[in-house]
Amino acid sequence: MHKDLDTLIITPEEMGRIDRAAAASGLSGYGLMERAGQAVAAAALRRFPGALRFAVLCGPGNNGGDGYVAARALQEAGAAVAVHALGDPGSLKGDAATAFKAFDGTVAPLAAYGPRPGDVVIDALFGAGLSRDLPEEAVRIIEAVRDSVLPVLAVDLPSGIDGRTGAVRGDAFAAAATVTFMCRKPGHLLLPGRTLCGEVEVFDIGIPARILAGHAGHMRVNTPAVWRIALPVETGATHKYVRGHLAVFSGPATATGAARLSASAGLRAGAGLVTVLSPPEALAANAAHLTAVMLKPVGGPDDLAVLLDDERLKTFVLGPGFGDFGKARTYVREIAGRGRRLVLDADGISAFRDEPDALFRLFAGGEPRLVLTPHDGEFARLFPDLAEDAGLSKIERAQKAAARSHAAVILKGADTVIAAPDGRALVNANAPPWLATAGSGDVLAGIAGAHLAQGMPAFEAAASAVWRHGEAGRAAGEGMTAEDLVGALRGFDRTG
Repeated sequence: MHKDLDTLIITPEEMGRIDRAAAASGLSGYGLMERAGQAVAAAALRRFPGALRFAVLCGPGNNGGDGYVAARALQEAGAAVAVHALGDPGSLKGDAATAFKAFDGTVAPLAAYGPRPGDVVIDALFGAGLSRDLPEEAVRIIEAVRDSVLPVLAVDLPSGIDGRTGAVRGDAFAAAATVTFMCRKPGHLLLPGRTLCGEVEVFDIGIPARILAGHAGHMRVNTPAVWRIALPVETGATHKYVRGHLAVFSGPATATGAARLSASAGLRAGAGLVTVLSPPEALAANAAHLTAVMLKPVGGPDDLAVLLDDERLKTFVLGPGFGDFGKARTYVREIAGRGRRLVLDADGISAFRDEPDALFRLFAGGEPRLVLTPHDGEFARLFPDLAEDAGLSKIERAQKAAARSHAAVILKGADTVIAAPDGRALVNANAPPWLATAGSGDVLAGIAGAHLAQGMPAFEAAASAVWRHGEAGRAAGEGMTAEDLVGALRGFDRTG
């Protein structure tokens, strides 16, 4: 597969257009199905060498056709195979009908499948195009397989997962592994689908890269390949102001820790200078814990205005532990009015819950200067209509939010999505589950601020911050704290 397509995410609708374009270009649809089914059979034999029998469950469409090819290949390899069909396989059309006719064996009804010890189930019932609840007959088989604790190899996507949203439509197989074709689909990466796919293998069945690129959207897996070109260039002339000056607003004396986490992460992530902007009453608390991070008193908008007269101070983080919503809105207006860049997190987001459009107007037009870092609850405060729309995937919610706010949006979670106002979207896949700990989001905000301060565009700064945050979590290990996360931050590999 062309290396630029390794990270591509294709919706089921886009995949349908790609299949039609491939056929129009002269490629054999059945040839593609043959390669897909052979890949499934090879994966089954490689992953489950001790299987006593492969139970191939075939659906009423092309996913079922892949299953019939796989069953034939397994049979030719000498494996014991039992094939069960949902619906009448004699009513299959096109390539799936050809695959069924090429299978020389018995096909029993799906309802007749009885799980046996030693079975490996090959799920070829429904692929990524599923957009409705599973029929009851399929649900009963899923329950039987689950009760029997049998391993499942899914074809394209475990049956029951919506390929566009990752939602479970009634019930779904929990696969040990999934074999998909050409590119990942959103359902492989978005929760809860991600947890049910097992290890995902992406197999190139021979559709030219030009066809995929011509019909794909702007969704990718978040990896350095996507944003490495935007990393700041380091030369012998680099000095601390070239690397950027980041300022992080502190909360009151009883809530200073979050800002210090952000500031420490920003310094560790590469900002040349980092300053905590502290209310006067919190100066002593902050000074007792800061060394390389600088400290400035900011008691109100007049103090901030004086700081903003220094043109070298261009990037801010506001929100971690901040507390005062009214002052937050005032500071954001001042920062936006001076053309500065801002990471708005936590309390900074909540401060605009009653007037989100006022926030969006402040940063409208020009190159995006705002990075928003909401979790689901904070997202609902700024974008209540999008949060309530059950028909949208997490990717689609983030894309619409980014377009509305003219910001790079980091919609956090185990399946964090990063979206740009122009429609680009990335799904992050490197974050370990133990990143869900107090202060982790404050660290992420500081990393994003550091990347902005070094001159990266908002979307690339956000995406690289999320990826780096995940890598630090992996390095810190299970049981880590937010302080450990800061210490585990490493530099970028700029050679790839």
